[in-house]
Amino acid sequence: MSTVFSGPAGVQTYRAIALKQGLKMYAQHGMKPNRAWTPSNMLRAAGQITGHTYKRGHYVQAILDLEAWLLANGTNGESK
Repeated sequence: MSTVFSGPAGVQTYRAIALKQGLKMYAQHGMKPNRAWTPSNMLRAAGQITGHTYKRGHYVQAILDLEAWLLANGTNGESK
């Protein structure tokens, strides 16, 4: 069984999920998911999704806001 995220809402949901996990990894272990995802780039992307502005070091707040955004706006995708 797989999950398909389609359309703009699905893409935004997948982006929020991946970003949330990348922020968790950086906050807990200090590891960047890849070279392009610097801490400031991750916080900037989280702000684009949630509408908040995050300062350096506010990883946990960004994670909590992304989780709240996913509950309110995220799509579950289609199970296949």
